[in-house]
Amino acid sequence: MIIGIPKEIKIHEYRVGATPAMVRAFVECGHQVLVETKAGAKIGFSDESYRSAGATIVDGPAAVYRAEMVIKVKELQEAEYAFLYEGLILFCYLHLAPDLAQTKILMEKKVVAIAYETVIDAKGQLPLLMPMSEIAGRISIQVGATALQLNYGGKGILLGGVPGVTPANVVVIGGGTAGTEAARMAMGAGARVVVLDNNVGRLHELDALYGPLLQTLYSTPQTVEDAVKDADLVVGTVLVAGKVAPKVVTKKMVKQMSPGSVIVDISIDQGGCVETSRPTTHDDPTYVVDGVIHYCVTNMPGACARTATLALTQVTMSYALAIANKGYAQAMKDDPFLREGLNVYKGKVTNVHVAHDLNLPFTSAESLLT
Repeated sequence: MIIGIPKEIKIHEYRVGATPAMVRAFVECGHQVLVETKAGAKIGFSDESYRSAGATIVDGPAAVYRAEMVIKVKELQEAEYAFLYEGLILFCYLHLAPDLAQTKILMEKKVVAIAYETVIDAKGQLPLLMPMSEIAGRISIQVGATALQLNYGGKGILLGGVPGVTPANVVVIGGGTAGTEAARMAMGAGARVVVLDNNVGRLHELDALYGPLLQTLYSTPQTVEDAVKDADLVVGTVLVAGKVAPKVVTKKMVKQMSPGSVIVDISIDQGGCVETSRPTTHDDPTYVVDGVIHYCVTNMPGACARTATLALTQVTMSYALAIANKGYAQAMKDDPFLREGLNVYKGKVTNVHVAHDLNLPFTSAESLLT
């Protein structure tokens, strides 16, 4: 199979879909790999390192998209639409539920679109989303703490306080991977931390892990409102795989927060879990609503692109090799968990949540592949 690795073009996105080590694994299995020049240059992966691994370095995206399978990181940008063709296998993060335009172009071009974020494992977890959730959770506290500084428009509070001065109140909504990592970082900085989740079993797990260092609350509109009102930093991490994120923090709740407080909405890739959230970029990461600073960058892990690339490719490699070695149809017949990643196929939407949220017809992947 011919595999293409393009240079990402989203603003300040320097992650890359494959490392030289991953390229070598493809080449050793007999595949040809096309890597766009300078695709990994910003994070220490030179063209020569890819060439040494067996890749062919090509100029520009048009040459890369001649491949049978394109492996990238972020969802397609509008400038990349022109390179799509019928039967192309696209393996990357897609986040289609809040993105009708991208979904329609994938349908129109009859692309085989496999989304990292909806591949599951035997435990029902999201193995290809998990490492980015870990990174985003940790970054959320770094950027939140910075935004709380007075020189960045915040209320001038240090997360951990100092002796004799109370620490900041950090509220994490969602106790999954991102929420847990955010809570860990906030506790490590000395903040007072509350995690809300509607899964009582998960609250028990968090309580067993962290004991009295972490307060856990069952998530209801009332408990969320009470917690957010007194928060200095709110981190939203609510996720339902494949679906638009539910708006658990309302405009009214935001209005009740004190001026200079901060919201970091990690769920923004799926539309955001805060009603006042809108996508931002690393170039212009924050905006203010009712005196509250919002940080809603849609590619947060891109800020730590080398770490993120290494973490991502170590989990995507085995799936990508299976697709390349067997072909996507056989790979998905053999692995029903990989099949969950198929979002668009031959012009049809094959993820039930994407179809529901975009009001499009749903066709099961299993029925199409057989």
